[in-house]
Amino acid sequence: MKNIVELNQENLELIPSSVLVPSYNRDAVKTSIVHIGVGNFHRSHQAFYTDELMNKYGVLDYGICGIGLLDYDRKIYNILKDQDGLYTLLVKGHDGSYVARIIASIVEYIFAPENPIAVIEKMAHPDIKIISMTITEGGYNLNKATGKFDYSNPVIVEDMKNPNSPKTVFGYLSQALKLRMLRNIGGCTIQSCDNIQENGKVIKNALLSYVEKAEPQLATWIEANVSFPNSMVDRITPVTVIEDSELLNNEFLIDDQWPVVCEPFIQWVVEDNFINGRPKWEKAGVQFVENVIPFEQMKLRLLNAGHSILGFLGAIQGYETIDEAANDEEIIAFLKNFMDIEVSPTLGDLGELNLESYKESLFMRFKNNHIKDLISRICYESSSKVPIFLLSTLKDQLNTGGQISHLAFVIATWCRYNDGVDKNGKTYSIEDDMSNILIRAAAYSHQDPVRFIEIEKIFGDLSKNERFKEEFIKSLKMIREKSLQECLQLMNEKVNVL
Repeated sequence: MKNIVELNQENLELIPSSVLVPSYNRDAVKTSIVHIGVGNFHRSHQAFYTDELMNKYGVLDYGICGIGLLDYDRKIYNILKDQDGLYTLLVKGHDGSYVARIIASIVEYIFAPENPIAVIEKMAHPDIKIISMTITEGGYNLNKATGKFDYSNPVIVEDMKNPNSPKTVFGYLSQALKLRMLRNIGGCTIQSCDNIQENGKVIKNALLSYVEKAEPQLATWIEANVSFPNSMVDRITPVTVIEDSELLNNEFLIDDQWPVVCEPFIQWVVEDNFINGRPKWEKAGVQFVENVIPFEQMKLRLLNAGHSILGFLGAIQGYETIDEAANDEEIIAFLKNFMDIEVSPTLGDLGELNLESYKESLFMRFKNNHIKDLISRICYESSSKVPIFLLSTLKDQLNTGGQISHLAFVIATWCRYNDGVDKNGKTYSIEDDMSNILIRAAAYSHQDPVRFIEIEKIFGDLSKNERFKEEFIKSLKMIREKSLQECLQLMNEKVNVL
């Protein structure tokens, strides 16, 4: 009978030798990073890089304190508390190989709903040099069309009324920074690790917008004492499923209540703008640059947009995972044409990076059938993603007179996706804060196609652009009258003829 080891600090020495375990003394680790939003991506990315730095180079002065901000975070909080902050990272290769390692860089965790003051005090502690976050695109509280801070959000209104019992990241940050100012202990770096172009600039503007109304005396101090580096993050990290835990049980004899699965590829490009010091993450493979924007655009407009396209098309075709959609020849041909014809011309100077090789690597990553990334995860909160991943490219192409037929087709496909039923008549849920609006607009679009792109919060005034409107109506008419497979064949044939 196999002896399966429960994952915790005491049992580390019992972990099989085939698993990489921490080589450093966790008791000697000093916490200098607070991270808000300890989901799977943070655990496969920033926490991995930090663990790598500790393992290989013995740098122990940048341990991570995780913060669970939402009631939803209770589960991961309880599990990491039970496992002493340890978890297994399972890296699955394209060839079916897999490597397991125990990540130990999260040395503290605080569940904010239980003790908001403890979170504020932790962020305000002199040892904390970086407050980082993965709060998803929707967590920045921005109007999807205008990009402006949404003061009408009831939770924001509540935070302004009750500053000592905050619910949002802005409430916590403003109170912690206020304490740092009043105690004269200096500032820190606030680092976004979310898929948003110029994410540092976005969190800075959003925070200052909040502060101007909630704590106006704090704004000038933030400008002088807090830095907000932009960064581009990349590693496909799907939802953990029961089969992943069973694999750890059977192959590695580890009982981990919430392991993380990811692909081998990893990238982090960061603007070197840290006001109070930083880890030497470059030793672990992080790329520090002066200007992140071209890399951000490349990743958001190719990988993230590509994921969304595979999600919408795949959902309609009845697929459940991204690799299934990516192995559909018509879908992947459409995606390649989309990238080559309409995205590539919008990208800035990428230096020595080979764009064609990068795009080819994306197709290989999408097709990895050992990374079962759920289409439902990719399509989750699409109303927050479409403006960033797709509409930014559309606006650039409209401004320069570039081609937009594929972009218009994708938006029309998103409209069709919001019908909530695949080609086989099977229904799926639209998981989105704006689901009621999206579903209603998609229903109205059967009679009046423009209704969908008249959702101002998402599309702004794009419905008034005659060129886009004409292309969208043409695409939606085709999608309503023909099967998606036929539509894709027509789109691909048209490109081949050209």
